[in-house]
Amino acid sequence: MATNLYFSQKIPSEQNLYEDIVIESLKMYGQDVYYLPRDLVNEDRVFGDDVPSRFNSAYKVEMYIENIEGFDGEGDLFTKFGVEIRDQATFVVARRRWTYTVNNFDNDINSVRPREGDLIYLPLSNSLFQIMAVEHEQPFYQLSNLPVYKLRAELFEYNDEDLDTGIDVIDDIERDYAYEYLLTLDSAGDGFTIGETVNQTLGTGVIMSGEVSRWSDSDNVLGLIHIGANDGKYHEFVSGFTVTGTTNIATIGVAYSSSLVNSVAEVNKISQNEQNSDFTSISADFLDFSEANPFGDPENN
Repeated sequence: MATNLYFSQKIPSEQNLYEDIVIESLKMYGQDVYYLPRDLVNEDRVFGDDVPSRFNSAYKVEMYIENIEGFDGEGDLFTKFGVEIRDQATFVVARRRWTYTVNNFDNDINSVRPREGDLIYLPLSNSLFQIMAVEHEQPFYQLSNLPVYKLRAELFEYNDEDLDTGIDVIDDIERDYAYEYLLTLDSAGDGFTIGETVNQTLGTGVIMSGEVSRWSDSDNVLGLIHIGANDGKYHEFVSGFTVTGTTNIATIGVAYSSSLVNSVAEVNKISQNEQNSDFTSISADFLDFSEANPFGDPENN
């Protein structure tokens, strides 16, 4: 026997009203967050990974944090390998709002829904979360409709990804924690611009390139991140060769920035500042390294 054709839950006007109420509720009780789509650079199709991912855009959209008593997950863990923060959160976003604010304005997105691997920046806690799973059927077909996505996310651990979103507080994560080369130059040159690409041609003809993370004209120190070479192999910046900026500011009477490199140093800040926070003071007080074996039996030292 078929259902009663005089009663139906698939009335578009009621579905639209229900969706409007959901969106209004999220605007009232939600948080403004930034959604960062992941741009794949060199996908490993064997392991399904893309280490040098880029995040070139950020879209502000309101989301409701479903966790009411704090973040889920295992919390803060002190292990012999360091401090780990395993916070998890569930974000609720309206389908229509995600489509209008993200999908319609990002030409690189080829999915009709949020994707696993994309990031969410939460200004409330000043932290990045990575989407691990997208639930698209909760609540389950109320009024025969699915108005929201539930994004289950974990705290993101920065690993030298390229963040060029135009949002300073997000892009600062890259500048603070990316693996960095410090080049001491022979002269101040004409100045370098944060974010521009700098090249150096080695004696073998290989062209090194890096993104400017900082420039100090007082001591002629140039910071570079996201280092690479045009032959795809591992090389390093070297002293005795000139570095040249690629931003042409000749319109104001200045040529390309160029200067000879006197010395090169490397700064590994990734392993020192995991989980987007500084734990130097915590770890120093937590473990007593005056012991010969702080992880073993003190009686046998």
